[in-house]
Amino acid sequence: MALLPNRNSEKAADRKAKTAVAQDEALLREVDDAVRTDQYRDIWQKYGLIIVGVVVVALLAFAAYLFFTSRSDGDRERDSEVLVQAIDQLEAGNLKQADETAAPLAQDGAGGAQAQAQMLRGGIALEQGDNEKAAEFFEQVAAKGDIPDSLRDLAELRAVVAAYDSLEPSEVIRRLTPLAQEGEPYYGSAGEILGMAYLDAGQEEKAGKLFAQIAKDEDVPETIRGRARQMASVLGIDAVGDVDELIESMRAAQAAGRPAGRRPQ
Repeated sequence: MALLPNRNSEKAADRKAKTAVAQDEALLREVDDAVRTDQYRDIWQKYGLIIVGVVVVALLAFAAYLFFTSRSDGDRERDSEVLVQAIDQLEAGNLKQADETAAPLAQDGAGGAQAQAQMLRGGIALEQGDNEKAAEFFEQVAAKGDIPDSLRDLAELRAVVAAYDSLEPSEVIRRLTPLAQEGEPYYGSAGEILGMAYLDAGQEEKAGKLFAQIAKDEDVPETIRGRARQMASVLGIDAVGDVDELIESMRAAQAAGRPAGRRPQ
């Protein structure tokens, strides 16, 4: 009679084998954890100070960002107060006091606030008849890279106007040609000065064409267009065009209580 296999013995052997496998896996995990711990310890011993330093620097940088952001808001508020005070003094006729108020901001400020203070000091210098000093302030603004193009262009235009008598016509032409293009914000004003530079350079044909072009541009204020028409006529160029349309445009502008033209110069 054949003996039947002892199923309990087989089960016991399976359990024993699984237990051995589990113990081996646990041992391997312990060894692996120990190896990793040793690796981390070595890394920490070698680079711990550097890691701490990087974290501290990152935290300090973040704290500095928060600090300077709030400080920047405070600075902007103070800068605005300085500008308002200087403008109030200027409107009251206290040119010297207004200049003294704006001077620190123009010297040590930054961005748009500094540019506005420099423009203000330039305007004061013009009022005082110091065109050279005024041109220097305007040129400082024109050279700034952290302000809007429109403000930089205005500063360049005012710098050229302030220094016009000391500049060669070729220099005026070079500096104002980019500003005296249709569609530019100061096209009318820059074009008018550019036309005068053409005349001083003996280029009457270019001057006449430019004045005629300005006179026909409805985006240019009527005061500038009127002067441009006169200059074009003097130079023998018809800048009037349709007389009836011109008269109607002038009447409409007068009725609206504003100069013809839609863009401030």
